[in-house]
Amino acid sequence: MSHGSPRIITLEDGWYNEIKKKAIDRLEEMLDGGIKKGTQMFLPREYVGTYTTCYNMCTQRNPYNWSRELYSRHGETIASYLTRVVLPVLREKRDIHLLVELKYRWENHIIMNKWLKKFFTYLDRYYVKHNTLPTLSHAGLRHFQTLVYEEVKRDVCTAMLHIIDQEREGEIIDKDLIKSCVELFETMGMGTLDAYVADFEQPLLQNTREYYRLRRQEWIVTDSTPEYLIKAEKALANEKARVADYLNPSSEAKILKVCEEEILEEVEMVLLEKEGSGCKVLLANNKADDLRRMFRLFARIDNGLVPMANIVQVFISEIGHEHVKGRQARLDAGEKDKNDDPEFVKSLLKLHGKYLGVVKDTFDGHSLFQKSLKDAFVETVNKNVGNFTNAELMSTYCDRVLKSVEKLNETEVEENLDKVVQLFSYLTDKDLFAEIYRNQLAKRLLNQRSLSSDAEKSMIAKLKMQCGTHFTSKIEGMLADLAVGSDQKNEFVERLKRNDKVKLDFSVQVLTTGFWPTYKSPDVTLPPEMVSCMGEFKKWHDSKHAKRKLTWQYSLGNASVRATFGSKTYDLQVSTLQAVALNAFNGDEKLSFVQLQEKLNLEEPILKPLMHSLSCGKYRVIAKSPPGDKIKKTDSFRYNSKFSSNMRKIRIQMASLEPSNSLKRVQEERTNTIEAAIVRIMKARKTLGHQQLIAEVLQQLALFSPTTLSIKRRIEALIDREYLERDKDSTSTYNYLA
Repeated sequence: MSHGSPRIITLEDGWYNEIKKKAIDRLEEMLDGGIKKGTQMFLPREYVGTYTTCYNMCTQRNPYNWSRELYSRHGETIASYLTRVVLPVLREKRDIHLLVELKYRWENHIIMNKWLKKFFTYLDRYYVKHNTLPTLSHAGLRHFQTLVYEEVKRDVCTAMLHIIDQEREGEIIDKDLIKSCVELFETMGMGTLDAYVADFEQPLLQNTREYYRLRRQEWIVTDSTPEYLIKAEKALANEKARVADYLNPSSEAKILKVCEEEILEEVEMVLLEKEGSGCKVLLANNKADDLRRMFRLFARIDNGLVPMANIVQVFISEIGHEHVKGRQARLDAGEKDKNDDPEFVKSLLKLHGKYLGVVKDTFDGHSLFQKSLKDAFVETVNKNVGNFTNAELMSTYCDRVLKSVEKLNETEVEENLDKVVQLFSYLTDKDLFAEIYRNQLAKRLLNQRSLSSDAEKSMIAKLKMQCGTHFTSKIEGMLADLAVGSDQKNEFVERLKRNDKVKLDFSVQVLTTGFWPTYKSPDVTLPPEMVSCMGEFKKWHDSKHAKRKLTWQYSLGNASVRATFGSKTYDLQVSTLQAVALNAFNGDEKLSFVQLQEKLNLEEPILKPLMHSLSCGKYRVIAKSPPGDKIKKTDSFRYNSKFSSNMRKIRIQMASLEPSNSLKRVQEERTNTIEAAIVRIMKARKTLGHQQLIAEVLQQLALFSPTTLSIKRRIEALIDREYLERDKDSTSTYNYLA
């Protein structure tokens, strides 16, 4: 070698005298002696010296380029240290002592790997890169994995599981120790979680399952359902916290799933039906917190809320049936059956309000429990007892509220109407409710008994929201009639005041025939004063609306009659027919039933209730002979000179002349509605099978639920009337005839 050329470093000289002696041996000594935190292991000049030696040995020309040899000896150094020093110590340790030692040795290995990478950085930069070899860090980890991890992983996992069980039993553990061991498992996956999952997580899940299986078997025997669920909720919270403290986040869902399966899913029905503390008992005792916990926990498992919701439905149905039985018991005990039973309706409203609150607050408004509530009340609300349907009872309750019979303030009226409409939504006979409600609304409006037009409009808006415009179109028309007719009524009254011939205060309410219920209109013989007023109105009305036909409804009118009995004068608030009858006795004339019938031109079925109201009711302004509570054709009547009352203004009620045939009218309307639906569907489809036609008809009819038999009969009727025909090739198929 010529003078001035760089000195060639032999492999043995460079390795033993420079690298091993000055760096590696010192590094091992420091690791074995224990390194204090913050200690500087190598001075910059020492580190640079070793790095320079490696650099020179790797940059010499062949055959003196020692890159391959140094890469190999880097691995041998690590393997030797692990085999000579680390493994013997670990083999002597057990349980927590093994974990402590492993943590110490693993931390040392990280330090060793770091410094060896620094010393041999040039290898990483060129030799490793150009020869597609594992990096020095990766190679160091691989040696630890192969020599140490593979040998101790089972014992380490067993020790960790034992310590985790100790924490589950309430003992204080070294969480940092477990966390360090978990990090080792994660690192041994070499960039993946494969080692963590296979070598630690799987045994952990199995151990967790076994642990909670034993706890479940113990708790289910000793604890009530609420006590059990408190423990279950605490266990789940603890497992979640455990993951956050020292496990990999990916384990959370798996561990909680195992816990849920073992402590909830396996015993769900046992807990729900547990005698003395199951779901029904909690509902009966209003244990909201326990029910809320039960809901939260069973919501965690697949379909876990289904059996709970079923129990809730059965429970509410049973309570509802008790209320229905209560009404039946009152009727059986002799209480008069009538269409006005506010006690029963209020009990249903209260029941619904209570469990609607439970569904909203306790069960977070979950759709399953909303369905349970709905199904339970559909069953309850459509269970009729006595001669009157629940649709009639509910409509009559609305009538009481809107007439202020219930003595409610504005807010309470609104709340009650809201509650009734909620119950109404469960009715299958919505069309029957609508018919009865329309009749009662008509009476409220015409007799001026309505609480307020705002309350009436509010109720109609609620029904419209529930069933649509077609449901409320007629009753909206009734209110519109009154609103439009008000101005016309005032105009006519002013005209009448200017007419000197008219001696009565007379006003007329014009109604649109299609909106209002149909009423009987007896052709009564009216006093001349009334006839004169009616003639005046007809002339005025015809001048305003020449194309409209007027039909007088005497049974709907009302009058205020000034009557003198002895020295006292009274204002009698009566119907038009009652006023006409009273007028017949104006001259203290005695009339027999037959004479009165001829004078007033009224049929017996109308005259009897009319005279009953005047001579047999609370206020007997007409004297009947002979006395009695029933009207006979042989009776005679005259002005009651002995009548006296403490009140000056007296309202004399009269029984309705209209028979209660709402159900009959609804049945007729249903027939038309079913036929219209069938024709509508067949016109669009032209040809359709029997079952499919039935299904589509049922789908279209929202206001009532017809039976399959009733639909079948309407189909037969339409075939007879040649709207449809049976298909020649299939008798279960129908064709539409244009």
